[in-house]
Amino acid sequence: MTESVDYSVLMTTRNCKSGRAAFLLGLPVLSALGYQAFRKVQSSAVVFALDKEEVLEQADYLYGSAETEKLYQLLLQYKDSDDAEFLWRLARASRDLSMLPDTDGGRKKQLVFEAFEYAKRALERDDKCFAAHKWYAICLSDTGEFEGVKVKIGNSFIIREHLERAIELNPKDATSLHILGYWCFAFAELPWYQRKVAAVIFSTPPTSTFEEALEFFLKAEKVDPNFYSKNLLMLGKTYMAMKDKEKALLWLTKAKEYPAHTLEDKEVHKEAVELLNQL
Repeated sequence: MTESVDYSVLMTTRNCKSGRAAFLLGLPVLSALGYQAFRKVQSSAVVFALDKEEVLEQADYLYGSAETEKLYQLLLQYKDSDDAEFLWRLARASRDLSMLPDTDGGRKKQLVFEAFEYAKRALERDDKCFAAHKWYAICLSDTGEFEGVKVKIGNSFIIREHLERAIELNPKDATSLHILGYWCFAFAELPWYQRKVAAVIFSTPPTSTFEEALEFFLKAEKVDPNFYSKNLLMLGKTYMAMKDKEKALLWLTKAKEYPAHTLEDKEVHKEAVELLNQL
């Protein structure tokens, strides 16, 4: 199975095989086996090891099936765990729940900060887990949505540091590469007033270029071709920003033709059509 970036499908597996997520600067019914794993009481280290495998498999199945609420409730039983594998998945589930359209503003904020705390604890438990670094970066970015531009930009160096560490630990994770590309794109096109804020906060504020963003988007595509509609769209947008109309047309067309399995895929399709009309 794969975890989908609509968050819905590059499926994660255990041992830090993580899923994906969109980066914000500006991502079935419980089976009998899953239910037993969910309810079982761990009475020994050996039993716990077996239960852990069952729970993680069920969690990844629910993630791939976009059963966000059920996934959250399953993993919430392990919120006091010292195991990074449970914690980063719980951070991801909390974040995904916060992004559902029927989640009200107060609940969304609670879940965003809850997700960050789980990601933080996952990183504290295992700083060699690339998924913990990735979700720490993503969840930290999300908190900036509630703390203003100054805090958001102030966190940007930390966010990039953890994304780079995630890629160092797992160079084959396409979503980490995509997210870092998105980070670069966002700072390459940063509005002038946010650049002024950044200049106040830092003597050397965070900067990037469209060329750097392009490098990460292309690396992500090389690692896992056609893995995510948003990566295709961002390649098209980056080439547009670089005034390369021919390549922009190529990638935007691919984004438009990507099978729309998720709401995010449909949004990508809509934006790709609009940009193609501009070209």
